[in-house]
Parts: sequence; structure tokens; C-alpha cells
Amino acid sequence: RPPLTSPSFLKAMRLNLAFFALALAGASAFNVPQPIAFRARSAVYSSSPPSLDQRITETLSEVPCFPFGAGEKGRSADDKWLLGGKGANLAEMSSIGLSVPPGFTLTTECCREYCSNWNGELPPSIWSEVTAQLKVVESKMGCEFGSDTNPLLLSVRSGAAISMPGMMDTVLNLGMNDVVVEALSAKTGNARFAWDSYRRFLEMFGNVVLEIPRSEFEEELDNIKFERGYFEDNELQVDDLKTVVSAFKEVYVKNKLAFPDDVNEQLRLAIGAVFGGWNGDRAIKYREVENIRNLLGTAVNVQSMVFGNMGQTSGTGVCFTRDPNNGKNELFGEFLIDAQGEDVVAGIRTPQPISELEAAMPEVYLEFKKNTEILEQHYGDMQDIEFTIQEGKLFMLQTRNGKRGGEAAVKMAVDFVEEGLIDKKEAVNKVLPEHLDQLLHPSFSDTESDTYKNAVVASGLPASPGAAVGEICFTNEDVVQKSEKGIPCVLVRDETSPDDVAGMYASEGILTARGGMTSHAAVVARGWGRPCICGCSDIKIDEAAGTLTITKEDGSTVVMKSGDFISLNGNTGEIMAEKIGVSPPAMKGDLEQFMTWVDEIKEIDVLANADTPDDAAEARKNGAVGIGLVRTEHMFFEPERIGQVRQLILSKTEAQTKEALDNLLPYQRSDFEGIFKAMDGYPVTIRLLDPPLHEFLPGVEDEEVLQKLSSQMSMTVAELVEEIKSAAEVNPMLGLRGCRLGITRPEIIEMQVRGIIEAALNAIDDGVDAIPDIMIPLVGKVQEFKDQAKLVRATADRVFEERGKTCKYRVGTMIEIPRAALTAHEIAEEADFFSFGSNDLTQMTFGYSRDDVGTFIPEYKRKGILLDDPFVTVDIEGVGQLIKSTVKNGREVKPELKIGVCGEHGGDPRSVEFFANDAGLSYVSCSPFRVPIARLAAAQSATKK
Repeated sequence: RPPLTSPSFLKAMRLNLAFFALALAGASAFNVPQPIAFRARSAVYSSSPPSLDQRITETLSEVPCFPFGAGEKGRSADDKWLLGGKGANLAEMSSIGLSVPPGFTLTTECCREYCSNWNGELPPSIWSEVTAQLKVVESKMGCEFGSDTNPLLLSVRSGAAISMPGMMDTVLNLGMNDVVVEALSAKTGNARFAWDSYRRFLEMFGNVVLEIPRSEFEEELDNIKFERGYFEDNELQVDDLKTVVSAFKEVYVKNKLAFPDDVNEQLRLAIGAVFGGWNGDRAIKYREVENIRNLLGTAVNVQSMVFGNMGQTSGTGVCFTRDPNNGKNELFGEFLIDAQGEDVVAGIRTPQPISELEAAMPEVYLEFKKNTEILEQHYGDMQDIEFTIQEGKLFMLQTRNGKRGGEAAVKMAVDFVEEGLIDKKEAVNKVLPEHLDQLLHPSFSDTESDTYKNAVVASGLPASPGAAVGEICFTNEDVVQKSEKGIPCVLVRDETSPDDVAGMYASEGILTARGGMTSHAAVVARGWGRPCICGCSDIKIDEAAGTLTITKEDGSTVVMKSGDFISLNGNTGEIMAEKIGVSPPAMKGDLEQFMTWVDEIKEIDVLANADTPDDAAEARKNGAVGIGLVRTEHMFFEPERIGQVRQLILSKTEAQTKEALDNLLPYQRSDFEGIFKAMDGYPVTIRLLDPPLHEFLPGVEDEEVLQKLSSQMSMTVAELVEEIKSAAEVNPMLGLRGCRLGITRPEIIEMQVRGIIEAALNAIDDGVDAIPDIMIPLVGKVQEFKDQAKLVRATADRVFEERGKTCKYRVGTMIEIPRAALTAHEIAEEADFFSFGSNDLTQMTFGYSRDDVGTFIPEYKRKGILLDDPFVTVDIEGVGQLIKSTVKNGREVKPELKIGVCGEHGGDPRSVEFFANDAGLSYVSCSPFRVPIARLAAAQSATKK
């Protein structure tokens, strides 16, 4: 160890104290639970606590280190939870005979303990395992770590169970010092290679382990290259590199740190730094974005170095076995001659296409190509491979399933089946929901380009996927007027309300400053397939001035005006202050073939939430086998209809009420007919009017609308204002809505049921197989259901008598109040079907307002109180238990009871798996544009059953 007063020792102590303080605060500070094994045993100790090594033995379920390399037949890729993806694949490549430099993996369990119980130190027993494994590597390589004649150098790399490219740390050439560099120079007869490796190690170790900014090293290197007149690193000669090494050591001194010459101390510190990196900002943020959870930590892979920087017969590269952008079956990658791995990744030099390796090193290329075929056959998937060539000999350093875009994912899945690599069940698990999102919504053509990245000015919540480009509009009317002229618009609001639906429907996309993933804007946008970004706190809207002010990450502002072009990426939440090109979606070719396999495998039906004939047609096109929710209130917002609804609500006479109902009936009947025709042969579930009536009323400050309505109803504006104020409720979401509205205003329900039944009979007359399911909302007591079901059936009977014909229909209810879930056995005696309104059920179970959760959910997730937004992914422990008990109790009464879900959760893949495999639902229903994603999720769930 360095002296007690040395800078490196003091920095290590600061780090250890920080880890110790966090450990005292509890393992939860690292988002890593204290091992159950340790908690259980701690109760039996009396006066003397166990030793650290005793605790280690008890908290690790496996040995801490596993070897890999040629000849090792150890663990396999199935053990990635313990060895990390990289370590497991190194073990797997070793077992199938590929040339893998020997090494060993410290397990993810060690990372968990390092970050929670070991106080940021490797205990003596673990270090003994490390040194024992190191002896094995020395024996295989015929070298000695730290030797002054025959030295061994190591790489220390991270590797979690789920790939996190670029988020974790790597240290190469570990084991260098002033003595070793001379020994390596003499051993290889290549002084330039030795000193080049030394300067690389000083930079990586300083940056990764001691947290010295990389820019400080790069600045010194650039100065020396400039003085010598060089442009590329490989132009540096031996004396130049010695100068660089001296300059890099001075960087340590300027930062009041000492470079450790002891190679064992280098290894100890590097392992600790990689373990500690699991809780670094980059890694935490990546796990949040990618929804990676329940991992123990990262493994650490200690591996003997092979060198790509030993001259023109050496090199390094990265290669995908297929093109990750379009899925073509051709190698896609790059390599560099006389370089190390970070040169390719960091872009320090311009690499060559992998195809040029055939001309540069033909024998190596043939071996490499053969290895790629072996690996793809072995894993049954496209591989992302890192390799090094040392003096003409190929070494495979890493393989993993490669990341890919949507088009490539679908093409590869289809090709793999046709090539016999995998079966159809495996194929459906090769495509992620976000891949389909990319394919089924308009998307920006190149999100990795500098043009795109430089245009991004802010981001919010990606509430509805797709790409939207249009002129900024701050008002509903402005959007409608411009859209009628064929001008694409983006509606920009602080938040949206039902009054904005015309503008929302006419817009290309929606941007709001407030609101969450289930806000009004989000729910409506998803239902209509409009890209939407909500809750962007970096924007300030001045509607009066017609300006949008965006505060960028660096604190600068961008001011945009009405009519300026703006672009929204609903997949990522990114906002661009200019016009960005988009590509349209299509369901054809490989995607069409892939979706037929999806439908063969899934065991739960996928329906759609649709409110118009156009929505229903879109749902049918996307593979929906019925409509799980028609929200009749959405049919009332068109300008010619909303006035009649307002008259209905505010009418003082039976004549005015009847007039409004008579005027609304043809609209309802026509819409229902169109939906029945679009869904010919499939069930259509129509929810009777649900929201509070005051939501249809205008604001008391909307003078133009008030004047028109007062004229229509023969009332003064003042009288109208008083009526609107009297209709307001303190807590409307728990007020006069759903079945309560039907019980107190039965004439509304009679009109709706008449419209449904007449539409079904008309459709049947036209040769359509119309299947209406009438759904009573917000039932809490069976008596409420009985009241409304009686009204529905009496109205249907009257229509049948008038028309002289009948049709089949069912009457069911939404289960969205906890009391209804708890008394499902009573309601099942009366109802023909159940459908979970999971949004309201979540809201009432948690006591959260879904429109206001954005104010606290992020902090809840950060603190681990919630792992997910419960309005996005179903809360299995709470809401999920209500759903399961409802299904059980309902089917005990009626074994064949049809039960589905029509809330936003119906399109969430993780929720679909719960609904299909655990809850045993008959169907899920989601927005028309998410139907293919729900179909895929249902198929993937079936393969996991």
C-alpha cells in the first residue's frame, strides 16, 4: 500500500468513508437489498458479531470467482445472473473451443456485497480467491503479474446480466509501471508497443479508478502531438511516448494523487472501481431508462491482455454478425490496425469497414468469419463481438446478443426461423415492444445523426409514440383552421381538456407543460395515435403573446412563436426546435409474416378501445378481434354535437331535454352502425355515458360559446353562467358520473341504448354480424347494476317490439371500484361480462389522482417507494390482487364469464403478461395503434406460461 499520507491513500479513505456512511444508512441507499440470508442469521448472534469472512461465507450463494479461457468447461451463458452477460459468454465461448484469453469472473453477488456490506473494500478471503485465480492465469499464459522479466498484463471489465453498453467501466493494460514497461519492451522487442500500452493504462486508470477527467490526459497528448506535428496517435515514436507517460504522471500530481506502482494494488483498486461504478450516475440513469431491475450488480472480468497495438500484424475491432439497422445477413463492423479496443469505440481514429479485413489479413478474416457463424448458430441470435488480433493470431474477447432497430429485429426473427436457427416461439421473443412501436408509428429516419441530436432542445414524458412535425399552435381553433387548409400543426398547451379534442384530433401531435402518462392529453393522444409529450417542465407558454420559451439543459433559452415548426419524438420525449424528416409506417413483408406467428401463439384475445368507425377500422387493420371499449362521451365533442349535449345538461323543461336527446340519437346510431360494420363478426363493447356532465360545459369566461348557447336555449348569458356554476362539483371524479348519472338521468341511458340496438338491427339488415355488449360503468353495488340493467333491457325490448325483430346482446359492467371487486360474486349473478377499468381501479385503490401523480411519482420512484408508475404498469401486489380475486369469485358463479381489461394497462407488455398468465383474463383492450404491441406481448406471455 502507499504511505498513509499519500494522496492515493487519502482518496481511498475518502471513498471508503463514503461507502461506510452509506452502508450505515442502509443497503437501500444503493438500491440493493440486504441479503435475506444475512438478515436471517443475524438474529442468532448474541454478544460477539461474526467476522467479516464468516459473513461473506453466509451471504454468497456461490464461490466468488469462476475461471474461463481455452480448455475451461465451467459455467454457461445461462448463468449470466451470477457471472454477468460478459462473463457468462466468455465461459460459453471457452466451452465451445474458441480462442479466449484466460481469466476469471468475480460474481455479481460480490458487487452486491461490496456496495452494501463490505464498506467498499475487498475482504481478505475474496482477495485470496483473486490471487489464487491469478496464479492459474499466470500458469496458462506462462507469464507473471508484475514480473521484471516476463510480465503479464490484465484487463478489468464490467459486465452486468443485462447489457449496458457504454455505461460501465473498463481498465486495460493493468499491471504496468516503470519496471514492467522496460521488461515488456525487452520481451517483445517492441519498445513502441510497450510505451504505448503504458500511456494508455495511465489514462484509463486515472480516469476510471481515480476519477481524473479524461480531458486532462487528452489535452497533454494533443499538446505533444501538436509540438511534433502529428495528427494521429500511431505517429508517436518511442521517445514521444515516453514524454507522454511523463506528462500523464504530472496529471496525477496536479490532482494531488499518486500513481500506485504496486501492481496488486492497481488490481485491487480497479476491481473496486468497477464494482463501485454500478452505482455511478450513468449506470443508474441507464437502468432507469431501460427499466432494468432486480439485478445483483455487475460482475468483474479479469482477463489476460492480448494486444492489438503491436504493429501492422495486430489490430482490434467490433462486429455484428448481421446489420443491426436493417437485419441483412452480412457482417457489420469496423476494425483498426495497430490499435486497442477503446480506439474503435472512442472514435480516436477512423476505423475501416470489417470487409477490408479480408484484404489486410485474409487468414484471420476467414477464421473470424467462421467464428461469427459458430457463435450465431450457438446462440441463435445476432451477435455483437469484440475481437483482437495479436501478431496475426485472432482472439475473441466478448460476444453478446446485439442491440438492433425495429426493422432489423423483425427481419432477423423471420430469417432465423427460415434458416432453422430457432422456432416460432423463440422468434416472437426476439422482437421487443419498442421495436413494433418504431415500425407502426411514423418515425424520425435517423435519430443518431448530428442534425437530429443538435436540434433537440428539451424533453418531457413520452406519452404517446410516433413522430410529429408541424407548426406551433396554442389554441384549439388555430389548429382546426390550419388543418382545414392542409397545414400540419402541433398543439402546444399547458394542459389539455375535453374542450381541446377537436384541435387534438386535427393536430399532428401534442405537447403539454403539465400532466403525466395518463393525463387527458396522454390518454386521448394514444387512443388516436397522435404522438404526445407531456409534463415538459422546461417549457413556458405565453398564449397571449403567442410564444413558447424553452429552457435548455445549459440554461440558455429558445423562444419560438406561433407558426414556427417544431418536431416531437413521442418514443423518446425529445423536442426539436425545427422541422425533422419522418418515415411512414407499414404492416407488410417480414412484419406481416411475423405477426401471423404471434397470433398462432397467443392465448388471450386482443381487442381495441375505439370511439369512431375510423378508429374501429384502424383497430381491425392492426389485428384487433373486437372492440373492448367504446367511450360514448367521446362521440359528443364534435362542434355540432357538443351544443346539444350542453342543452341536455342545462335544460329546464322536458321539451328542451327531449329536443336535445332526439337530436343526439341519430349521431349515436350512425356512429354505432359504422363501428359494427368495421367489426363485422366481432364483439363491440359500448360503455354508457361515464364522465361528470360538467366536463361538457363551457367555461364561464368563454363569451362566444355562452352567447351561442344562450340563444339556442332562450336563456340570458347570466342565467346560463349561474347554471354552469351550479353544475360544478367539489370532487367530480367521485361525483355524479357513471351509473349514478344513469340512475338520476335515465332518459340519457334510454337514448344511448336505443341508439345501440337500432344500429345493431340496421347493421344486421345490411348483412353485418353485429354483436353489441352494453357496459354499465362505475358500479359499486349490485343494486346499481340491477337498476341500470333493468333499464337497458326494457329499452331494448321496446325497440325490438317497434322493429318487429330482435338481436342478441349482453349487459355487463366495468369493475373499477374496489367495492365492486370485493363483491364480484354478487355482481356476477346479474352481469353477462366484466371488464376492468384499470385506470380508475388503480386511482381508487391507491387514492392517487391520476392527473396529478406527476407531482410525486418521480420522487417515489427515485426513493424506491414505487418501482413503476402504477398508471402505466399494473400494480400486481395491490390492484392485481383485486383483479385476481374478482376473476376467481366471478367465475365461481359463472365459470364461462367473459372478463377483460380496457384501461391503459391493456397495451402495456408487462401488464399484459400478468393479465394473461396470472389473472386468467379472456382479453385485453388497448388503443388501436397499440394492438400489434399487445398481440406481441400476449404471444410472449404464452411462451413464458
